[in-house]
Amino acid sequence: MSISSEHPVGADQIYAALVAMGSELVLDPELWPEGPQEDDRRRLLGVLLAQVELEITAATRLGSDHEADEGEVLIGWVDQAGPDSRLSSNVLVNRLQRTGVQLMGLEEDETPPSRAASAMAIAAAADTFSAHLHFQDGDMEGVRLSLGRAETSVIEILRNMHDLRVAIGDAAEEPDE
Repeated sequence: MSISSEHPVGADQIYAALVAMGSELVLDPELWPEGPQEDDRRRLLGVLLAQVELEITAATRLGSDHEADEGEVLIGWVDQAGPDSRLSSNVLVNRLQRTGVQLMGLEEDETPPSRAASAMAIAAAADTFSAHLHFQDGDMEGVRLSLGRAETSVIEILRNMHDLRVAIGDAAEEPDE
């Protein structure tokens, strides 16, 4: 399924939204002598996404009724994306994939086994859901590819869980073959 906007948002509009939210980026004049450019669009969208998620986190943690607060956010999300649309399913797969990558700790030299297992569990969820969407579309090759990625993730989950058990002394280290 192709996702495209009837009225795509430009880099200037995204930057304006960031300014309106009080999170104006400091644009290095040497890198952006003429302000945000269309090549910056995806990065700016990422910044905007982070700002919105931080705002949601602050709003839902400060409330006295966390479940009601989260419910209001979800209602707003469903109002925009639709309750059971293919678009919302694709957004969820995309969100799961981003979350899995974030959990890997991109700035760390080595990801601890517990964090790696968690990231792989999210990747497995994203790929399994993607396989479901491909199956609904009758795309058996897409199903196969998604299931292959999900199976690889499950293997990594188990390997990293074992490594964590070794680290806490609950299991013996596997001998190298």
